[in-house]
Parts: sequence; C-alpha cells; structure tokens
Amino acid sequence: MSAAPAPRPEPDPAPALAELETIVSLSKRRGFVFPSSEIYGGINAVWDYGPLGVELKNNVKRAWWRAMVQERDDIVGLDAGILMHPQVWVTSGHVASFSDPLVECGTCHRRFRLDELPGAEGLSATELRDEGVVARLGLRCPIDGGPLSPPRRFNLMFKTHMGPVEEEAAVVYLRPETAQGSYINFKNVQQSTRKKLPFGIAQIGKSFRNEISPGNFVFRMREFEQMEMQYFVRPDEAAAAFEAWLPRRWDWYTGLGVTPERLRFREHAPDELAHYAKKAVDVEYRFPFGWKELEASTTAATSTSRGTWRRRGRTWSTSTRRPRSTSCPGSWRRPAARTAPPSPSSSTPIARRRCAGRRASCWRCTPTWLPTRSPCCRC
Repeated sequence: MSAAPAPRPEPDPAPALAELETIVSLSKRRGFVFPSSEIYGGINAVWDYGPLGVELKNNVKRAWWRAMVQERDDIVGLDAGILMHPQVWVTSGHVASFSDPLVECGTCHRRFRLDELPGAEGLSATELRDEGVVARLGLRCPIDGGPLSPPRRFNLMFKTHMGPVEEEAAVVYLRPETAQGSYINFKNVQQSTRKKLPFGIAQIGKSFRNEISPGNFVFRMREFEQMEMQYFVRPDEAAAAFEAWLPRRWDWYTGLGVTPERLRFREHAPDELAHYAKKAVDVEYRFPFGWKELEASTTAATSTSRGTWRRRGRTWSTSTRRPRSTSCPGSWRRPAARTAPPSPSSSTPIARRRCAGRRASCWRCTPTWLPTRSPCCRC
C-alpha cells in the first residue's frame, strides 16, 4: 500500500498591488502622505500625513477605540505621557533587552539589521545571536559587497536628557511602546474606576524606535502611532482569555473590509519571543514586500508585568473587601466588663477585632467616654 501524499502547502496569495512604489506615488499625489522635511532633503523613515491621510488615520483610530473601549464595559481608556521615569524602562527590561542584531559593512560603513539581509531572512533568534553566523553563511554588504562585522545588539530606544544639564542623572527615553504607561498606572486606574479582574486599559499614542534599517514606506518608521490594549486577568485564566481575543481581532480586520485570504495568524517560536512574553501570535498581512505583522497578541510573563510595582515595594492586588471608613480605620473589641478605659500603663489585656468602622464607637476618638464605646486601632 502506497503512503498517503503529503498535504500541499496553501498557495501564497497575491498582494493587492504588485509594486509598493505605486502606493507611494499615489499617496503623495493625492495628499495622503508626504516625506517629512522634504524641502531640506527629507529625513529617513519619518513621514507627514497630509489632508486625506490624517482623516484616514483618524478614522482607523476611531474605529479601533469604538470597538475596544466604547462598546465594552470591561475596558477603559488612558493617555499616558511620552516621557517617563527612566527606571520604568530598566525594570521592564527594555534597557537591557529591547534590541536588534546589527552588522556593519567594513568598506562603506553602512549598518544593517542582520535578519533583513538577503540570505538571512529565515534565521532563528538563536542563530541571530551567533557571532559566527555572518562568516558561516557568507553574507556580504548588499550595497558594495564588502565584508560585514559580526552581529551585535543595538538598543532601539531614543535617549535624551531632561533639564538644563546633560548628565547621566538627567537621561530619559522616548517611549518605544505605550504599554508601560498602562502598567505603571494600573493601580490608579483600578482604584478610580473600581474595576475588578478581568479588565483592560487601552490607549493610542506616539512611540519612537531608532530602527536600524527602516523602510517599506509607512510600515516601519522611527516615529509612529500605536493602538495598544493591556488586558489584566488572573494567572490561571490567562490562557483562555488569550485564545478568546484572537478571533475577535481577526473579525475586526475583516469587518473593515480586509480580504481574509491576505490575513494569517503566525505564532512566535520560543526563541523569538520578546523578553517579557510567554506566548505571542501575530496577525500578518500580505504586503507587496511579503507577509508582515499588523498587530501582535501577547500573553506577558506575570513577573515582568509586575516588575515596576515590585521594584517600588507595591502589589497588584485588586481586593474586593469592603472599604474601611475614612473617619475611623479600625477598632478594638471592648472589654467584657463595662469598666473605665485602662490607662496607658495598665497591662489589662484587650481582645482585638477589625473595625466595623465608625468614629462614634471609639472612646478615644471622641471627647466623652461612654461604657458602650471601645477604642479603635488608630488609638
């Protein structure tokens, strides 16, 4: 008996347009996107949105905000600052780990991202960290064919200084993502909105990444706008919540008219996960330059998500216990015998209990003692 034939791979769908230059040319002529600082020669990977472009971008943002925030009861909005305390990025791991593999040509001294060179597109994250991968694959400079240096890690965050003096203590970073604003404001949002798990925090805002080799029009830019939502759940419910969100995000794209045949899910391999991620699945689109990420759904490691609060000696507790009274935070159980209150030097034992919570029940918080009153824990 002959073996069953192996299943054929699905054919790669054709992009909507074969040439990216067609889109670039049309966008400029119709007023969608212009090169930034064009009268001075432009600046690489920065684009300005024209009259029609800004309307299109705002329509997309409004559609996302309506679906993620306004039509849901468990997600609220936030607009965090671009500049944050530098310790935020140290604790989150971005200072140490938010980097890409960089190689430099020995003749023209141009720098490239290793995984975007011809012949290195399919390398795993482990291979990209191998110092001998350039020599092993015989990679050369795509511009002049010169030799390339071994890969080194290049941090993608823009660094600047705050205040009148440029010193190490004044270093701040332009945020590379909006997510950390949601993490550091978790307690503020949870307490002010009285949300219980699970709930989400969504925001739209500018982010900045010092990309090694940006390009492909507005797909990879150094200054861009992100739409992010962080959904907080209990650890034992994380897997189910993650799987529930994937079809919702797919339906959002197809509901806007995106052709389903040009969409696909791609799960990250273990060695290509971000430093904070336990699992990640991309929604990819078939662009003229290949399959590229539209958005990423990630379930983050609990220890990393809580890192900022642990650093500050705080917790992520969302306790639902009844709030205490603001006037009297606690009380003591009064003695069984209705006797006068003991003096500070007395050793008479008094049993304690949690405050039921009214100031009028405490004989040390009120000027007149009555036998039916008991001292509170503040006293």
